[in-house]
Amino acid sequence: MGEAAITGGGKLAARHVVHVVGPVWHRGRRGEAELLEAAYRSAIELADEHGLVSIAFPSISTGVFGYPVQLAAPVALEAIRQALIAASNVRLVEIVLLDENSLEVWVDTAKDIEEAE
Repeated sequence: MGEAAITGGGKLAARHVVHVVGPVWHRGRRGEAELLEAAYRSAIELADEHGLVSIAFPSISTGVFGYPVQLAAPVALEAIRQALIAASNVRLVEIVLLDENSLEVWVDTAKDIEEAE
């Protein structure tokens, strides 16, 4: 868990697909934040190693794995920020969200982080 793998994109428009599994939510008692951070970071690192300039993510683990989006978004955004600082090639990270609530949480979290800096 948390380690990324890359495959060809097959018939998709994307040249590659980076696969990563995030943690199942256990009320934060099993290192879920660290595992979630590692999932985003390793995916960006792998994309960077393969010379990719962009990557898109869902809100990892916030669906059937039950990770509360309010807790996942700050972990994800910080992991993405740190990985982009270290990246040589990856310059664009897109987050693909399925509902308005998730969008609102991610936007509010990004604003909070920006205001804190």
